[in-house]
Amino acid sequence: MPRPTRALAHRLRIGRCSEAGRIYLLTATLLERQPLFHDVHLARLLVAQLRAAQQEGRVESLAWVVMPDHLHWLVRLQRGSLDELMQRLKGGSARSINARLGRRGPLWQHGYHDRALREEEDLQAMARYVVANPLRAGLVERVGDYPLWDAVWV
Repeated sequence: MPRPTRALAHRLRIGRCSEAGRIYLLTATLLERQPLFHDVHLARLLVAQLRAAQQEGRVESLAWVVMPDHLHWLVRLQRGSLDELMQRLKGGSARSINARLGRRGPLWQHGYHDRALREEEDLQAMARYVVANPLRAGLVERVGDYPLWDAVWV
């Protein structure tokens, strides 16, 4: 799959709005889809950033899964914008992961995908969809066998 150029990443932002209290499904992909998160230690550095966003009151984290080369994150936005949230998440995780790897430079692809959920959508079903990604990708035979996910309903 070709990676998005800056022009395409910019198009991801067209029409994007951030609304406190609204629930969003966010997806971010590592640069060139490098499977860095096969290394659980690197993935846990990203998880620390997810938890920090909740502790800082930016989001209520409802469900997430860290896949080898991307992240899915179901959140209720509490304060700030999606752009600010993702900039902090990607920047903070890039700094800590690059430091661990002894490297510099970008870690994430430009932009991210967001989907605002409608009130009538079943949040638990969406959370199950998020955490079942490793199962659908053939990484495990049971969701519980995958170490890099969480959901408030479990």
